[in-house]
Formats: sequence, C-alpha cells, structure tokens
Amino acid sequence: MLADIHNHSCLSPCGSLHLSPRRLIEIGSVRGLELMALTDHNSSLNCPAFAKISHEYGIIPLFGMEATTSEEIHILCLFTNLDASMAFSEYAYSILTPFINNPERTGDQVFVDEDDNIEGEVEYYLINPLDLSVDNIGAKVQEYGGIVIPAHVDRPAFSMTSQLGIVVDGPWAAVECVRIPPGLNGSPVDTLNFPLTTSSDAHYSEHVGRRPFVLDVDREELQPGGIGTEAKIDVLKRALGRRPRYILEH
Repeated sequence: MLADIHNHSCLSPCGSLHLSPRRLIEIGSVRGLELMALTDHNSSLNCPAFAKISHEYGIIPLFGMEATTSEEIHILCLFTNLDASMAFSEYAYSILTPFINNPERTGDQVFVDEDDNIEGEVEYYLINPLDLSVDNIGAKVQEYGGIVIPAHVDRPAFSMTSQLGIVVDGPWAAVECVRIPPGLNGSPVDTLNFPLTTSSDAHYSEHVGRRPFVLDVDREELQPGGIGTEAKIDVLKRALGRRPRYILEH
C-alpha cells in the first residue's frame, strides 16, 4: 500500500492554518494514499479528528508526533492506538520547554474537531525541545506501545546528521530520508543498515503526498478488523522491516 507517515496540520506553528486534519486526509485520498500518519510537532491533539476523518475516507491512520529531543533532533513517534498516542502527547507536553507561543510572530497552534471547528490553542511553543534525549526517547515511546523513526536524517537541520554528525544506533523501526540513497552535501549518509522510508513532511496542502513510499503489507493483515478499527503495531513493524536498506561501503 502507498504510505505517508510524516504529516503536519494546523496545530504545527510552522505549517498552514488551512491544513486541517480533514484537508490532509482529503488530499491524501485524492493522491492515492492508503496509510497516513499525523505527526505534528510535540503534540497529538489533532489526532482524534484525524481518526474520525480517516474512517470516512477508508485510510488507515497512524497517530503520534514529530518529537524534538533535547539535542534538537526530530524523531517520529508513531502509534496505532489513539489513546496511547494521546497519553504520550500529554507526557510530552509536561516535559516541553515552557516558552509561551506568540501566534503573531511564530504561528498559530490550534486543534480542531472533524468539521474544522477550533476547539482550542496550545499555550507553549511546540517547536521547542522536550526534556528527553535521543538515547532515551525510543524506550519511552515503547513504554506507551509505539515505534520510533528518526526523521529526515539527510537534512541539514533538526536531524541526527545536523546535530550529531552521524546516524546513531537505537531501537529504530526504520530511518526516514528525504532521498534514497541518502546523502548530505554530496556525501552519503550511513544509515546503519536500517530499513528506509521517505515522507512528505507536509506543512502545506501542496506538500501532501509528495514523497510517499510503498509498504509491503496487505490491508487485511495490517487492519484485520476493517475500516475504523485499530491497525496492528507488530504487523506495521514487520512491514517496515521489509523496506529497502542502504549499505554504505566503508
């Protein structure tokens, strides 16, 4: 199936206020996506609306966030269970750097219902780092039943390579790249033989579905209960494990 597991909505201050969960799903459906994740910065507050709308369009939803570690590395934290995602979101907000957001300067941070009605606005600036290191985030997400994927490791900002110079080992279900094979400033990036994904990292409507990937799994296997039921996290992990790997010759 065609998958895109890194997308933002109007909750992310660096994204478009017009990219609601409904708009995200509508565009994804038109572009042939069958599996989508909503991963706003450090929060899952728009995931309840995303869950309801995905059922309308027959898209299998994943929930979570693009977390920012204390090193300012972006890590995708993904869940098949909405309640688990919301519980981790609450935990993440409790360890977010408490800097008040100024919407006029840094962007709106609104969460909405399935009909795009604004339900509230997040007080703390969601781009700031969590008090959680790259060494510990994987184990913490696993406590809540989720998986972790380092985001855009071949990007020169908010990535493992930009912050640490290398991709580090960890309990990663996969490693996300802008391009496969991954490169940075003309040099290859060693992804330690982890399975690789791409993503749209959509912040605006025109970004949705721009870099999807194929996940080798049947819908009935991943979501055996049918539309509107929870996908199987273990099946998702196995399917990600079948993604291509890039072996860097040393």
